[in-house]
Amino acid sequence: MKNIVCYGEVLWDVFPTHKKIGGAPLNVALRLQSLGNSVSVISSIGDDKKGSEIKEYTVEQGVNADHIQVHKELKTGKVKVMLNQKGSASYDIMYPRAWDKIQLTEENEKLTENADAFIYGSLAARDETSRHTLYELLKIASYKIFDVNLREPYYTKEVLTHLMEQANFIKFNDDEIFEIGELLDSKTHSLEQNIKFIADFTNTKTICVTKGRHGAILYYNDSFYYNSGYQVEVVDTVGAGDSFLATLISKLLKENLPQKAINYACAVGALVASSEGANPQIIEQDIIDFMNS
Repeated sequence: MKNIVCYGEVLWDVFPTHKKIGGAPLNVALRLQSLGNSVSVISSIGDDKKGSEIKEYTVEQGVNADHIQVHKELKTGKVKVMLNQKGSASYDIMYPRAWDKIQLTEENEKLTENADAFIYGSLAARDETSRHTLYELLKIASYKIFDVNLREPYYTKEVLTHLMEQANFIKFNDDEIFEIGELLDSKTHSLEQNIKFIADFTNTKTICVTKGRHGAILYYNDSFYYNSGYQVEVVDTVGAGDSFLATLISKLLKENLPQKAINYACAVGALVASSEGANPQIIEQDIIDFMNS
């Protein structure tokens, strides 16, 4: 069992017809926990009903919520989610919210120092307070996983570069890696060459790029591993990348072979995309049956 910390936003995804608990770090944490890891979340909620519902749900799922702070003035995070006809999501992320003001504490420093892995995204760096806390925790984390989440207008080249340079492992989607490649003056249009360019530029040993229904590519120990995806009827794509990342990390930290890890992670991502919301319950037998079918 690995001891993993997820840092950043916890919030409500508000769809046109319903609402669900989410935020990439929490989605990743919930899936990691379901895969048999010991997971803690560092975040902040408002002193309101929506916040206590998130905390209760997190605890019910077995994730350690002791480091989810309560902000007295700001409300709990909320995102308006718009889905197009293919189930792909776009987001309106309310600002400022409680998770923008995560405070650095001795407790969350100790938690980070003792973790096998520390997972963070770029959205949690949109506000100076949570960004400062993140930068300090990155100085003491032993194995750092950067889940890039480009949400306009909440990122800059300077912050992205710093977050990438801190990472041992970076996860992009295919749009993000080309956009960041351009920001860093990459001259190539090849996915593999962009991966190598960013690996060299940031001195990062492991990079993964998701390609939606076309699967994913993993650069690990100077080799490329591919999965071309699994065909499913997409309900919505919210959280599919988060579950993919959680599964991939869980498998690699437990020293599974990279090819097996990416195959399994793509299967979990596809199962999430074929269900409603970011955190459908998926048991191991479901994944095995799905891969065999």
